[in-house]
Amino acid sequence: MVVSTDSIWEFLADLFEEEYADVTVYGDADERTVLHEGPVRVRANGWIELPAGRLLSPGTVHHVDVHSSGSPDDGVDRP
Repeated sequence: MVVSTDSIWEFLADLFEEEYADVTVYGDADERTVLHEGPVRVRANGWIELPAGRLLSPGTVHHVDVHSSGSPDDGVDRP
């Protein structure tokens, strides 16, 4: 019997991927280079997917400030 592993990989990827409604993605430690502001999806492999379908590589991104995940109980402090 041959079983496709596609659905298993998709399921596992969904466990490790996160979507955020409001973030700022920086390309440097000084926070001078803003690569993106707004919603993103952080893929299981570390790549950041932008709403237009473009991807930012993990090597390009220094850090991400999460302002909101879009969930009321996301645990993110808001001003």
